[in-house]
Amino acid sequence: MVDGINPALSLADLRLERRIFAASHGRDLTPEERETLERIRPPRTHPVRLAVQAYDGPIAMLPVAQLYVRDVPDLSPPEGKDLLQVLWCPFDHPIMPRTLLFWRSAAAVTGILDAPPEPSAVQFDGYLPEPCVLEPEQITEYPDHLELSEELREQLRQWSVPQAAEEGMDPDTYYDCVLSNAPGWKVGGWPAWNSTDPSPQSCSECGTGMELLMTVATFEEGDDAGNSWSPHPHPGAGPYPGHRGHNATGVQIGSGYRQHLFVCPAEPEHPHIESMT
Repeated sequence: MVDGINPALSLADLRLERRIFAASHGRDLTPEERETLERIRPPRTHPVRLAVQAYDGPIAMLPVAQLYVRDVPDLSPPEGKDLLQVLWCPFDHPIMPRTLLFWRSAAAVTGILDAPPEPSAVQFDGYLPEPCVLEPEQITEYPDHLELSEELREQLRQWSVPQAAEEGMDPDTYYDCVLSNAPGWKVGGWPAWNSTDPSPQSCSECGTGMELLMTVATFEEGDDAGNSWSPHPHPGAGPYPGHRGHNATGVQIGSGYRQHLFVCPAEPEHPHIESMT
């Protein structure tokens, strides 16, 4: 259901809007381009509440990521599977897209469609991922300071005081942003707890503690991290509304957050859990 404030836009209009902003980068918009953009997003002279529109029946989901074990060894798939496909519904459920995980055998995937089905509209343009080619880079990261013992946290504070002062940060922020947790899309690693406290989750099927499978992030680099976690090579992308140099995927979670997907390590095909931080 549309939220009653933001109009749902067609994928064709969103893609056209992105092409116009990419083509006009560094120059003024042409009259034709302005006319097209105003058709896609008509200007408002005063606040208007839009009629709530419901979508009955099934809606096609959008692809978010396709990952092969040969490229991302930390996936830990079910036995006999070597491919993970992540899809989502481009509407809030209730504050972020709802994801589905499909573990498959790549050899068994045949009859690939030239034009997969797509939804007729999306709730927010940040829920339409921009196609990207992945270049996985393996890194080492550490838990958020909130997941550490108080004794270890105090040791880290004392150790990082000089470095944190040089960056104008408090020691906990310096550790979290520069040393412990990589920003951006990733598989495995540790979740970031930027807006909530750590929230351990148990599998609804077997009670096993859930582990982080994947993070879907708004930005590939954090503003507070300097160059500490800059990808190599830098991804880059053409500009469009909401674009920043480190937002190659075009995805926006909330107002700049991350969507974490947790899975059961005992059985990855058990129901997964989502959280936004």
